[in-house]
Amino acid sequence: MAGADVGGDAASSSFYSDFMVLRPDKGGFYDMFHLLWSCKVAENAAVDCPAGTEIADRRRRWAVFVSLVAQVLLLWVKKPVTLLGKVTEYWMNLLDENGGGVLMVLVRALQGKLKFPDRSSPSYRSCIGLFDTRVELDKEIKHGDSNYHAALSIMAAKIAYENELVIKNVVERHWKMKLLACYNCWNDFQGDYTTQAFVLADKAVDATLAVVAFGGTRPFDTEQWCIDVDISWYEIPGIGKIHGGFMKALGLQRHGGWPKDLDDGDHRKPPFAYYAIRETLRSFLSENAGARFAVAGHSLGGALAVLFPTILALHGEEDVLARLEGVYTFGQPRVGDEEVGRFMGRYLDRPSRYFRFVYCNDIVPRVPYDDSALQFKHFGTCLYFDSLYQGRVILSRQVKQVVHEEPNKNYFSLLTVAPKVVNAAWELARSFLIVYVAGPEYTEGWLMRLARVAGLVLPGLPPHSPRDYVNSTRLGAVKTQEMVILIAEADDKDRSNELFVARKCCSLQDSISMIANVQGKIQDM
Repeated sequence: MAGADVGGDAASSSFYSDFMVLRPDKGGFYDMFHLLWSCKVAENAAVDCPAGTEIADRRRRWAVFVSLVAQVLLLWVKKPVTLLGKVTEYWMNLLDENGGGVLMVLVRALQGKLKFPDRSSPSYRSCIGLFDTRVELDKEIKHGDSNYHAALSIMAAKIAYENELVIKNVVERHWKMKLLACYNCWNDFQGDYTTQAFVLADKAVDATLAVVAFGGTRPFDTEQWCIDVDISWYEIPGIGKIHGGFMKALGLQRHGGWPKDLDDGDHRKPPFAYYAIRETLRSFLSENAGARFAVAGHSLGGALAVLFPTILALHGEEDVLARLEGVYTFGQPRVGDEEVGRFMGRYLDRPSRYFRFVYCNDIVPRVPYDDSALQFKHFGTCLYFDSLYQGRVILSRQVKQVVHEEPNKNYFSLLTVAPKVVNAAWELARSFLIVYVAGPEYTEGWLMRLARVAGLVLPGLPPHSPRDYVNSTRLGAVKTQEMVILIAEADDKDRSNELFVARKCCSLQDSISMIANVQGKIQDM
């Protein structure tokens, strides 16, 4: 059991029963390397955990060591990487403002017509935004279509990487919707603003849907990368073990854990993502009696998106959860152990309201590892798409230790190296061909093609781009080859049934409709 406030830096023990918090700021290199041969982690300055804790598994200690070293290195290069990011982003916007190529920049400079980007302009885009400059919603997917929320969610998750001016411009001018709030939120453990999010309503008056979109990991933000690689965890009674880095980003209090409400006495206190967004939703739902809401995010944003209703459930926010339309995540990493999946299944599985999109060889959904060392596991509905944007829908009821998810679930395997490189080469070739098959809106620019080239060496990174997830929701001509549903019986007996459904679908819309139809049949059994 934890003490009242371990080292003055762990969150209040009133909300957890066990924990392991990595402290790269406290431990030196000796402490980190000492993990490799000593199982007595409780005596290590780089690890906060209950007294007497030992980790006998060498692989698990290796994972802790790698996480600590990665965080130290990322924090060490924070300033130069931030500077590099600003320069790179400005240069990319300069190219975009002047026709998209170096040659055009030179020609316009010689002509005295060079346009310089303005960081305070609604046209100034992030690096992620310049990988895929599309901002319009797919006109072929209409409000009321069963895949409308998924298509809207990936676009919201994509523009969540942008600054407030860009977000407001896209939401209100292009989508004709209403921006309710835009947040830059505080991380109490890192002492900085690490979490971005916004909330929109589908209409300015008589709205029927709000969408909460969390921003993902920015390429040059090393503090956000620290959140991703931090494998700290807290075990919450009745819920399970949850990734500590993600909870810190969502608003975990350094000296209070997860209180249901924050002290409103100090109005100068910076916003915390969970609490600020919850208040916006409460207000929206009270003003729009029939409205519902969806939560979306890409990458780190996907992890925060699925943890948001988890903390709502922890706080007993039944009225808010009752109006949850769905959680849509894209390239989301694992957020907890199988106990978390079982707990959230009560809120998200009947009917299915959690859709986890995974594109091909994207590395991020395959970490942290699902193995005996780390014990992180996915849950919910997985919609997996290959590099032809064909996919399969996998529904899971996490009653046992059996969970069906995307192929090559832990990514790193010598047997898959060659196929991944071959697939990366195909994706590079596809970047030149897709415009002739799908149309001009799918044209890939030089920047995305450069990333595809890099994918020949690092084949798991380019598939993580929001572009492929946007394409998956739009070109989702899905041949759903297998749907697996694990069902727990109402009694507490140690049994489960499996229902296998194989069917071809012509679109993502058909896939989502099939999910609802099959679940209806299951509930009638």
